[in-house]
Amino acid sequence: MTPTGNHGRAFLILHGWQNHRPANHWQHWLADRLTDLGHEVAYPQLPEPDDPDLERWLAELDALLGELEGRRVTVICHSLACLLWLHAVARDDVLSTGPVDRVLLIAPPAPEVALRHPEIAEFAPPPLTPAQLSEAATYTRVVGSDDDPYCPQGATTTYAEPLALPADLLPGQAHLNPDSGYGDWPSLLDWCLEPTPTSYEKTPIRSRTQDSRTRDSRAYDSRTRDSRTQDSRTQDSRTHGSHTHGSRTHNSR
Repeated sequence: MTPTGNHGRAFLILHGWQNHRPANHWQHWLADRLTDLGHEVAYPQLPEPDDPDLERWLAELDALLGELEGRRVTVICHSLACLLWLHAVARDDVLSTGPVDRVLLIAPPAPEVALRHPEIAEFAPPPLTPAQLSEAATYTRVVGSDDDPYCPQGATTTYAEPLALPADLLPGQAHLNPDSGYGDWPSLLDWCLEPTPTSYEKTPIRSRTQDSRTRDSRAYDSRTRDSRTQDSRTQDSRTHGSHTHGSRTHNSR
């Protein structure tokens, strides 16, 4: 998916290991929704996703950000792409266009998990400081579950706390991928659309389960309001009808 639109804001969506951008993935859904709303979106297929090369991925990232230079860029990373971003932050020869606006690190795998797989061992995260992350992005947030098989200690403990980053912990959501039920993700879209630092820093990213409950609650509130309005109209009609009948009786007399 190539960049489209020109609204001063752009989104770069980066996938993980063995990801071929399936249509049932929330990243695909998010790219489509943002594009439909007129935003500039880049959702590239990174080279050789089954056997990725760190240097090639870093070069691709730098080139993509170069294409989006001058926009307020939000980078949304899932899984291995989170580690890609951390490597980019640690390097002097990447992120040549300067800091981006926002970064989301969603379901980052633990270092030991990356090292366990030869195909992605070189992606194991480098040493980093909070200051380095602040230089690379105005705002960075971690989103993870408490039962992600690829991050046994949890993303909050493994990444957010050591790097002094805000985090959203979504209990029981595993790796936040289609296998976890993430084909769409309404609250993530809502967060992407928040216009100012004040609003997006305060806006939580909820799980799809919480999204569903919120929608159900809103639907219930709406149905309740509609029911009360209908009851009120019915009562008004009955009252109005009674007064009219009384008036007619009085006049006929």
